[in-house]
This record gives sequence, structure tokens and C-alpha cells, in this order.
Amino acid sequence: MKAGIVGLPNVGKSTLFNCLSNAKAQSANFPFCTIEPNIGVVNVPDSRMEKLEELVKPERVQMATVDIVDIAGLVKGASKGEGLGNQFLGNIRECNAIIHVLRCFDNDNIVHVDGNVNPIRDKETIDIELQLKDLENVEKRLEKVKRAAKTGNKEAIVEEGLLNRIRETLLQAKSARTITPQNNDEEVLMEGFQLITAKPVLYVCNVDENSAVSGNKYVDQVRELVKDEDAEVIVLSVGAEADITELESYEERQVFLEDMGLQEPGASVLIRAAYKLLKQQTYFTAGVKEVRAWTINIGTTAPQAAGVIHTDFEKGFIRAEVIAYEDFVHYGSEAKCKEAGKFKVEGKEYIVKDGDVMHFRFNV
Repeated sequence: MKAGIVGLPNVGKSTLFNCLSNAKAQSANFPFCTIEPNIGVVNVPDSRMEKLEELVKPERVQMATVDIVDIAGLVKGASKGEGLGNQFLGNIRECNAIIHVLRCFDNDNIVHVDGNVNPIRDKETIDIELQLKDLENVEKRLEKVKRAAKTGNKEAIVEEGLLNRIRETLLQAKSARTITPQNNDEEVLMEGFQLITAKPVLYVCNVDENSAVSGNKYVDQVRELVKDEDAEVIVLSVGAEADITELESYEERQVFLEDMGLQEPGASVLIRAAYKLLKQQTYFTAGVKEVRAWTINIGTTAPQAAGVIHTDFEKGFIRAEVIAYEDFVHYGSEAKCKEAGKFKVEGKEYIVKDGDVMHFRFNV
């Protein structure tokens, strides 16, 4: 599962990507400095891991991860191939969620492609390009499905109806994610269309260091604009985040954060938000060899969760032994959880909860 960072050129995308992944994406004061998408595998900050490590004292610890993709800046006309539009739009299509970076700071030394700072206009520029690309794909699909619908094909009739609704929505300059599928068939179809504007989105307002805690007038404008969207807005000073990553020790980073009035780096908040945006959650395995966080989709069953470790675990699944994270921490060990009656045995129908500490029994 991948989250793609998008935005206009020079809004701080590659600098943010570097902060998140420590990968060496170019960060330069001109458009298109990131030609190929850069992919970073980023650890998901989780304070629960520290507690489990403290209790279990394992030989190693393995965090959950999320893939972040740095996509080059989009410009007006990208949907028609302007800049490197088609390539960039293809990169976005391959992602499962979008992190949309908006420039919310004034700085005469950093050129804005449209001449001045206006996050509302910038958001609309990106939205329109993505909507136009989706509209092009929807209209092509409609041409094909109309012929089948005329013959009375029921599936084609359902698809035609949904495509027409999406087309009307896009023509109103609204994204496909604002459409609610009316039944399971429409849900499956929506997923199959792979529309860019149907992907969940997270807005990152890139502000100056002094606005990192409470935002500024630009952030207020963004919040007002997206209040009806089902989307989170995160305020981040990408420049300050870059400075934090340069510091050698944890203590130095904490002093820097305290001076800014922050409890943790904004990058940590963003990574967790991206994880949530991708509808991911975590279960743990905890033993003396390893404490590990495993990434699963929300709604995953116990056998499916076992399959994340190894396909044989899913094929030969017998049962899952489960302790809630809170119980594990409260009682301090698996043995004490058993004594307190907090050790559960679950079967194939069990839906794994975020934070479950699990052990699987299987036979192949």
C-alpha cells in the first residue's frame, strides 16, 4: 500500500519526502527536479512498541512500515501532457492514497510557479487536472459500456448508471471520492475504475516555522475550503522538519521541538495519518526473539492476519491466541494475562483489532 505526495512544483514535496524517508530525493528551487518517483519505506511511529520492548526485552524490534512515493510537481495542463503530465498522473494512479502538499508560507527566495502564494488556487489547479484525467477515462469507458447496456446486459446497465453519475460529478469540478456507492456492485465497480480522484486524500499545509503550532491565514483558508470533504488537514513546517532530521541526538531533537512548542515531529503525525488514510492497522507478535508490528487492513480476519507472516500460517490455520494490548501492558506478561483470564483463543471468523498481541497455531 502506497501513499503518493502530490502538489505544484516548489511547495516542499521532495523536502518533506526526505524528512519522512531520509532518502536522497533532489530538493532544488525549480520545477521537475524529481523526474522518476522516489519510493521510501517509512517506519510508522508507535509508542506501543516501546512499551512492549520494555516488557518483553526481545533481541530485535521490527516496526510497521508504510510506502511513501514522491511524485514530481504537477502543472496546469498536466491532464493533456503538459510538463511531464501523463507520466506523473500514471504514478499517482499506482498509489492507494494521496498526500496533497499546499504551500502556506511566504518566501520571496522560493519561486512560486503562479507568481504568488494562494493555496486555494493551487489546490484547485491540482484538483482540476486530476478531475480532467478521470473525466477522459470515464468518457472512454462510457462509450464501450453503452453498447452493451443497449443489448439489455444488466451489469452494463448498472455500470453505465454509475459512470454517468461520476461524469456529472466531475463536470461540476467535484472529485469522484464525493460519490457514495449505493450497493456492493457499485463499490466493486468504483474500485475497478481506479479513478485518481476517488483515492482518499490528506492535505498537508506547509507553513513557516512560526506557524507550525497554530497555523496561519493560509491554513484557515484551506480548512474552510475542505470542511465538507472527508479529509484531514495537517499543519507542518517542512523546513523545520528538515532541520530536525539533521540533528544527531534524540535530546537535541527534543530541545528543538520544545523551542517550537511541539511534542513530536510533524513528520511522525503525518506518517500515522497516512497509515490511517490507507485503512491500515497493526497487530503485534511479542517474543524474546522479536517484538514486531504487522500491518493489516482494517477488517482482516485471524487467518488473513496469519498469512501476512507466512502463507502456510493461513493455509493451515487452527486458532489464534489473542491478548489485547492494554491487558498485556497492564498485567506485564502472557503468563499473567492467562492467570487473569485475559488470554483468548479465537477461530477463523475473528476480526483482528488494532493492537492485538497474537500467536498463531497452524498445521500444514
